[in-house]
Amino acid sequence: MNRATIALVGSTAIITLGVLSLKEAWQAIDATTIVFLLGMMVVNAHLAYAGFFQLTLVYLLRLTHSPFGLLVLLSFGSGILSAFFLNDTIAIVLTPLTLALTRSLQLNPIPYLLALAAATNIGSVATISGNPQNILIGSFSGISYLEFSRVLAPVALIGLVVQIALLCWFYPEVRLLQPVAHNSIKVRDRIYKPLFTKSLVITAGLLISFLLGAPLAQSALVAAALLLVTRRLKPERILQEVDGNLLLMFSGLFILAHGTQKLNLLQPFTGWINQPIGLVAVTAILSNLISNVPAVLLLGALLPQENNQSWLLLAAGSTLAGNLTLFGSVANLIVVEAAAKLGYKLTFWQHLRFGLPLTVVTLLIAYLWVK
Repeated sequence: MNRATIALVGSTAIITLGVLSLKEAWQAIDATTIVFLLGMMVVNAHLAYAGFFQLTLVYLLRLTHSPFGLLVLLSFGSGILSAFFLNDTIAIVLTPLTLALTRSLQLNPIPYLLALAAATNIGSVATISGNPQNILIGSFSGISYLEFSRVLAPVALIGLVVQIALLCWFYPEVRLLQPVAHNSIKVRDRIYKPLFTKSLVITAGLLISFLLGAPLAQSALVAAALLLVTRRLKPERILQEVDGNLLLMFSGLFILAHGTQKLNLLQPFTGWINQPIGLVAVTAILSNLISNVPAVLLLGALLPQENNQSWLLLAAGSTLAGNLTLFGSVANLIVVEAAAKLGYKLTFWQHLRFGLPLTVVTLLIAYLWVK
């Protein structure tokens, strides 16, 4: 079973055993989070079809062709994109482009794949819309989009610098500043200019509404609806990009989390998470044992809504811990699987050698900054 079916079967067991009634289970699902995720998926799908993500990275990479310059641009380019759009989307779209780029320049793709995977995680720390667990935290805590970014955007930027330094340490060849010979990197010829323009205008309006404090879920839903009113794309092409597995998993996890609260199963963790260092440690461990979204759902139930510091530490810890192992985040797995399909293997140990120190250092930075 995958994560979605595990969540569905688990929630069914909770209902069947009488821990929750069907009505209680339905009410446990947080509609704000589901709607926000759905809206952002539709927006991201339109931007991807319009060629926005590919064009952005390709034009950034035209600024330099040195190994070090490419590492810096790839790290910050994918990190910044992940801050505003779901990091899983960025990983899906940019992995083939990264491999094409390294082939063109005859470079070892491994450090650049590691940079892409880590940057999508680190960059997504900066905003509520960066990843699913941040969306959950934004919904539960009531922290504004601007306040969330004010605190955690510096953590993301410092983390990207740390990532680059570690990759330069582990892979000396990426330190070179001299341009290398290359074949031209081709951008997809067929760009739908009206769709591109419409998608950019509506997305810009969406981001402005976030910054102005408009309700996140309603804003994302309105943007998605406006984009879906079009003659240029068949609805099936967009809707097939909506990750139904993720929405189903979230719904099931909401029910499971509510069941664990009712059974008081999380009481042993209360003493730990009352201290900032304990909260970061428990979050990092749970995020790698059961994944970051379930960890946030379970631990979020123990946090008081008005304690912004704890919510921000939970957001930073659950996201940055995703860099520890290949299985720590969905973005990591997306990069590995996409690379394997194209004939490149990124092993568990290659990732751990880089991911372990990166996770420890970035978690320490987040703890010191937010505390």
